Parts: sequence; C-alpha cells; structure tokens
Amino acid sequence: MGATPDIPAPPGTAPAAEEATAASAPLLSLRHVARTVPIGEGKLLTILSDINLDVRSGEHIGIVGRSGTGKSTLLNILGLLDLPTAGEMDFNGEPVQSIPRNRAAKTRGRDIGFVFQQFNLLPGRTAVENVEAPLMYGTGSEFRNRRRIAAEMLGRLGLGDRIDAKPNRLSGGEQQRVAIARALVRRPKLVLADEPTGALDVETGKTVMGLLDGITRESGAALITITHDLSIANMASRRYALHRGELQAIRDDATAQALSGAPAAGGAR
Repeated sequence: MGATPDIPAPPGTAPAAEEATAASAPLLSLRHVARTVPIGEGKLLTILSDINLDVRSGEHIGIVGRSGTGKSTLLNILGLLDLPTAGEMDFNGEPVQSIPRNRAAKTRGRDIGFVFQQFNLLPGRTAVENVEAPLMYGTGSEFRNRRRIAAEMLGRLGLGDRIDAKPNRLSGGEQQRVAIARALVRRPKLVLADEPTGALDVETGKTVMGLLDGITRESGAALITITHDLSIANMASRRYALHRGELQAIRDDATAQALSGAPAAGGAR
C-alpha cells in the first residue's frame, strides 16, 4: 500500500486534537444492548442482556462462548442483519435503529465483510469469479475492474496461481482463503468472522487466521472473531466471553475456559 499524502489542516484547526478525536471515535458502539424473542403465552426469552462494547478501526476483538449462548444472535446484530430489542448501537457514528432497512442492506454490502465456518463458495465458479461476486454490486470502477481487483486480493492471500481453480480443486485452507478474499475485496470497515477456522485442521486454521488478522490490520478494518478456540481468540487485541447472554472481558485463559467452555489454547478442538 502506498503512503498516504499529507493533507494540510484548514486554518484555525488543531491537527493533533482532530487526530485524537478520530482515534477515540469507535466504529461500532453497543450500549446496554439486549435481544429477546417471544416464546408464547406472553413470555419472552432473553438471548442477549446488557451488552456493552466499543470497537475501533484496526482493532481485533475475539469473542468465545459455548453453543447456545447467543453468539449467532450477536453476530446478526453486529452485521446489521437484526436489531436489538433494547439498548443502543451505533455503526460509523450513526444509530442503527434509525437507518432504513434498504440503506442498512447497502451499508452491510459495502462496509461489512463476513467470513463463516462453511466456505459458501459458488461450486461452478472459479476462485476469482467467487471473489468478483461482491464487486458486481460495487461502484462503477469496482465493477469494471472486478477481475483485476479480485485477482490482486487472491494474490495477497497466496492464491495468485489458483485464481482459475474451482472449489472442488482447492483444499479446505485454500477455500477459506478464497472466502476471506471475497469478504475483504470491497475493503470493508468491519469484518465479522464466525468460527472461521472451524472446518480446518489446527495448523491450517492458524495460518489462515494469521492472514485474515494481518490483512485487516493493514487495511485498518476492525475484525471481530467469534470462536470456540482460545488459540484463535488469543490473536485478538481484546478478548471477551459470551456467558449467559452477557459479554465479559477476559484476561487469562482460565477465566475464558470457565466462562465459555473453550478448550485451552493450543489444545484439542
């Protein structure tokens, strides 16, 4: 990536103060967020309760939790696929509850990338065609240059010589790298990774996760990884456990294991 040119500040401004303000403003902010669903007879099931989280550009947040603790529900809220039933959430400085659903969909397509445990590649398409897919809905320049942009992203993930291979000719690690390239190709502000190494062996998972972590840091995107594996969560700058619908900061593996049931870092899956 090329160096960003210096832009002089307008008269009467304080660049240092502006930089401090920009640095302190979270890309994603959740305040007392909760999610409940009706279960009949006027009763509600609480899935998430009092979630508080600020995520800044360039940060990597790791979240671990047992099955059934609300990880998928939280991911849907973070990805603008669903709304909280209580509390407030801002994305890029805007309250998500006030964003019309059609604009939320456009924001999601442009600014949020998703990586899942299952690769979800189009089986009849080549690697580069799979990565091109999001660019079909991009800007005019993205659309016109989609093959070059997609091929460059695959090259950054070590697949420059595999761009014309279809998924059935790729290993699991290669397929996940294609899925990561697809998530990153529009340079999103936020990347959500849901069990991104769950279908891979331990060593391949660490390699793939290292690539995802490195490229998002380089691009300045925020990365939130939801995983059951502490060795993957340990790559994050901050770690949390989702326990009984609440998000709790963790600072050591013993606490993470107690709250989330995650295996010890480096242990068996």
